[in-house]
Amino acid sequence: MAQKVGEVMTPVPVAVPPRCSLAEAAGQMRAHGIGDVLVVEEGRLRGLVTDRDIVVRAVADGRDVNTTTVGDVCSAELVTVSTADDADTAVRLMSEHAIRRIPVVDGDRPVGIVSIGDLAVQRDEHSVLADISAQPPNT
Repeated sequence: MAQKVGEVMTPVPVAVPPRCSLAEAAGQMRAHGIGDVLVVEEGRLRGLVTDRDIVVRAVADGRDVNTTTVGDVCSAELVTVSTADDADTAVRLMSEHAIRRIPVVDGDRPVGIVSIGDLAVQRDEHSVLADISAQPPNT
């Protein structure tokens, strides 16, 4: 029987409001040892911002990370999955859309996030990607 997304996802993802500054979002990423935060407003998923988004969409353009908000640079067109979807569905979607993480939702409310690392561990816990994903974050 195929594993479900709910079995491999990271529950309770870190979320920030759209008005949160990029500096604050980066601080949350550092504090939690992650590379992304969900953008949530009134409990509803509005976007996703990654450490790469901050660098490429803000820092490289000379934007002030203290005044630029996550709402200004986040990816708002998201591919999502539910906890009941097969993990294989998440793998297929990542491949089709060239993405590394997918928010897990119940309707439009985030309940988790599944990353390429989560799926690597689920598929082959001895793979190089699984080994890398299991390491503590560089701080």
